[in-house]
Amino acid sequence: MTASNGETACDWTVSGMDCGSCATKIKDAVARLPGVSSVEVGMMTERLRLTLDEAQTGRDKIEKTVRALGYEIAPRAASVKKEFVLPGEGAAKEHGEHADHDHASRDRATQAEASPKRDDSGHGSPGHVHDDPADRGKRWYQTSKGKLVMFTAVLLGAAWIIEYLAPEIGKWPFVAACVIGVAPVAKRAFAALRMGQPFTIESLMTVAAIGALFIDAAAEAAIVVFLFAVGEVLEGVAAGKAREGIRALANLVPKTALLEVNGTTKEVAAASLSVGQMILVRPGDRIPADGEISEGTSGVDESPVTGESVPKTRGPGDSVFAGSINTEAALRVKVTKGPEDNTIARIIRLVEEAEEARAPTERFIDRFSRWYMPAIVAVAALVVLVPPLAFGQPWDTWVYRGLALLLIGCPCALVISVPASIASAMSTGAKRGLLMKGGAVIEAAAKVNRIAFDKTGTLTHGRPKVTDVVVFGTTTEAELLAVAAGVETGSSHPLAIAILNKAKDAGVAALPSRDAKALMGKGVIATVGEASAWVASPRYAMENGGLDGLGLRQATVFEEDGKTAVAVFREKTPLGLIAMRDEPRTDAKEAVRQLTAMGVTSVILTGDNPRTAAAIAGGLGMEFQADMMPEDKLKAIKTMSERGGVMMIGDGINDAPALKQASVGVAMGSGTDVALETADAAILRDRVTDIPATIRLSRAAMANIRQNVTIALGLKAVFLMTSVLGLTGLWIAILADTGATVLVTLNALRLLRFNPEREA
Repeated sequence: MTASNGETACDWTVSGMDCGSCATKIKDAVARLPGVSSVEVGMMTERLRLTLDEAQTGRDKIEKTVRALGYEIAPRAASVKKEFVLPGEGAAKEHGEHADHDHASRDRATQAEASPKRDDSGHGSPGHVHDDPADRGKRWYQTSKGKLVMFTAVLLGAAWIIEYLAPEIGKWPFVAACVIGVAPVAKRAFAALRMGQPFTIESLMTVAAIGALFIDAAAEAAIVVFLFAVGEVLEGVAAGKAREGIRALANLVPKTALLEVNGTTKEVAAASLSVGQMILVRPGDRIPADGEISEGTSGVDESPVTGESVPKTRGPGDSVFAGSINTEAALRVKVTKGPEDNTIARIIRLVEEAEEARAPTERFIDRFSRWYMPAIVAVAALVVLVPPLAFGQPWDTWVYRGLALLLIGCPCALVISVPASIASAMSTGAKRGLLMKGGAVIEAAAKVNRIAFDKTGTLTHGRPKVTDVVVFGTTTEAELLAVAAGVETGSSHPLAIAILNKAKDAGVAALPSRDAKALMGKGVIATVGEASAWVASPRYAMENGGLDGLGLRQATVFEEDGKTAVAVFREKTPLGLIAMRDEPRTDAKEAVRQLTAMGVTSVILTGDNPRTAAAIAGGLGMEFQADMMPEDKLKAIKTMSERGGVMMIGDGINDAPALKQASVGVAMGSGTDVALETADAAILRDRVTDIPATIRLSRAAMANIRQNVTIALGLKAVFLMTSVLGLTGLWIAILADTGATVLVTLNALRLLRFNPEREA
């Protein structure tokens, strides 16, 4: 992919990162290279993206820099149009690792067990032994990292035995164990130093271990090296767990599909499917692409994609998601979206882009950590120098305490506290059809106190049906429907579809029409036959001679019954009225109740008439604003935003401006592509109760982040004090540092089990 000005957009998979500082290390090192800009590193998605001027720096230089820091790096798939690469896949493909095609099972647990297991426990900072691609799929103790931990343990155990059997040798066995264990750490610390990064955990670890040897604390130095290695295994395993939910998405879409060509069926790669092709989906198979059923009726289990527990019966004309499971009968499905645009691909893209949309809290912590490490080093230097020089205290005591401070100083736990929680929350949401575009969206959703709902297609099903047809003068019902259907031919608006369906059911053919044009928020005009015809709101018709006083009173009666009325007329000639009703979704009232219980106020913003809006709003216990043009919705959102966070829920093109203006814009899954692309979040299941579930999940994620920050800073504060006072030593310091990282990661993983649909 080529960017402007001769620059190229490059994309790599980087394996071995297990904390936020790992991503920062890579970003800082690569950004220093000439010709490199727009660097983005995703720790959870293991992705490095940047814009590169290859005349100044080649791709091989980027890869060499990353490898020098101790990471594995491999280019991602050349085109996202054919394939999406998830965490670890790029590196795996470089080494010839391919997943076998797995015919889908109805049992998702079996599917999960069948998918390749991988141990992505590599730490992404210098000095850590990173995952070898050959180690993928192995238990931790079978990997090179695990073997290093066991080797270090053997060295430490041997040192104790030798000391016991030959005490005259003294400290030297521990010195040997420490030097052997810290050598790779020192090597990576030196590599980071050469790249202008002196304040890394590796450099602190190296200084602390070597310093301990000089003050005759060899045994403790060896223990610290061992605990450091153990901590990396724990951190890596925890980070790998956090990525599992993201990787599981890739396994939802089968690798192959049964393509029908000229009456015959052949197996092809699912990634090669294109729009318009016909595929056969057998009972028990996963559907390989988003599509529309052309033939067959079957139960479709959408739970892998939306979390909906009960299979739904789908037949000809119904849409199906890639990754869902055909449970009963064979289906012929017409592909409606290419592999780069199907539901799973969109979820993957959201997850990958989410790390770029970092939460304000995460950005603050990132800035904080940049001066935190140098500050810790400065404090440690003062602890070492001031007491001996100013107060005549013993050097060895205060050097020891200063070294302990260095080990406590690593900010890994603090830096990972936010992205780990965000990744877990997004994974939990994705499994239930709740998609949010990053940490910034989650943080904004947690602060929402008002929600604005579009009505049609959001609070209602968006599939109104004609309930009444009233004709004026000598016009017959068939003539009225023929004109109205002619105006609405080709439109996908819910009201237009209702009119077209009514005409079809009545056996009335639409009159030929041309030059149809939407009157935004008012209706539609087209040339039907040889003259103009309108299908418009009663108010617009009244203003333009298409409705008289009697007709307006009849339209008012319809609207008071909660129906939407449209007037059909030609130039100054009223033809009649068509009334339609769109029933509220069955869960709309429950959703509003839940939102009210959560302290969130709900309001309807609709372009429909006030009486119809009042009928719907009254039944749901909501406020409403009616007769709204798109710009009116935009102004209403701006006004509400002055009183706190606002979430806008919509599904149509006319909702796009308001969705963008709101603190959080949420598109219903049945909405238009424009709404889905504009929105910050999406609800795949079309359930209104998923709105309070989204807010509940966001609030849980922010509470989890606050807990993590408290754990990280709290442990640091406690052990910084105990180290200065001499109450804890080096091995406790490294244990506290590693323990904090593991604790915040495990706490973040609790969100994977959080059920946002359950009220607190």
